[in-house]
Parts: sequence; C-alpha cells; structure tokens
Amino acid sequence: MRKRTIARVLAVALGAALALGALAGCQSPATGATDQQQANRTYMTKVNQAVEELNTRLGEFDEAVAQDSVVNMRNKANSAFEAIDALAAIDTPDAMKDLQTNYVDGCNKLKDALNSYIYLYTEISSATEEAPFDFSAYDGRVKEIQDAYNEGIDKLKAADEEALKLNED
Repeated sequence: MRKRTIARVLAVALGAALALGALAGCQSPATGATDQQQANRTYMTKVNQAVEELNTRLGEFDEAVAQDSVVNMRNKANSAFEAIDALAAIDTPDAMKDLQTNYVDGCNKLKDALNSYIYLYTEISSATEEAPFDFSAYDGRVKEIQDAYNEGIDKLKAADEEALKLNED
C-alpha cells in the first residue's frame, strides 16, 4: 500500500510542478514579437508539449505500480524517461539556456528517484524466506528516495520561477 502511495505522490507532484512551469512560460504579450520573443515562445510551447507527454507517461507508471508488476513499472518508467530525454533535446534559445538546464536537472533527479523506487520495489518483491527483505531499512530508503524527488521538484520550481521572470521582462 505504501508503494502505491509514494508512486502516486511522485507522479502528481511532478505533473503539477511541470505543468505550472510550462504554463507560466507560455504567457507573453501578443504585440510586436521579435524573432527572439518568437523563439522563446516556440521553445516554451515545445516544453509544454513535452511536459504533457511526460504527465501522460507518469500516469501510466502509476497504473503499473497499482498492478504490482516490476516489469510494467520498468517499462512505464522507461517510457517516461523517453519523454524526459525529449525535453532535454529541445532546441533552446540562448535566453532560455538556464531555464532548460533547471528543467533537465530537475527531471533527471526525478528520473533517479523513480529508478530508486523501482529498485526498492524489486528488492521487496524478490525477497524470499532464505533472503528476506530488511524492512528495518525501508523507512530510511524511502526517505532517501523522497529527498531525491524533492531536490528534483526544487529544481523544477527554480525553472518555473525563471520562466515567470523571463515572462515579466
């Protein structure tokens, strides 16, 4: 039950943070756009699309967690990682390089957290009577995963804040 709760919290918070940043960066005045402004808007549109795809794939990961299938979790996590890689590959205007770095760094931290979660779940599900899982370390490991996840969210929030500042300029 705790596994499902953790995965759902991860997926929902990531989706909310990424959506907020993408939407904040997309808002800009429609008058007299320069080439740079247009490039920035195009970039933010691509980021928004990548985030929507990532949210969809994280929802699929959440469904795999509910099925208690390590194989499905790994497949769905890999699918989410493809969306993260697509975000990282977006052609970025110079004015948006720091923003892109924060988004990518945040997503990579979230990727690490998902991998750690899958590894933990794999250990639990493959435990046997001869080699039982050490539940005394469970809380500490979940905390480490949560800390990595929170670090990723903080980086995404920094990207959101930067997008808002760029929008004000």
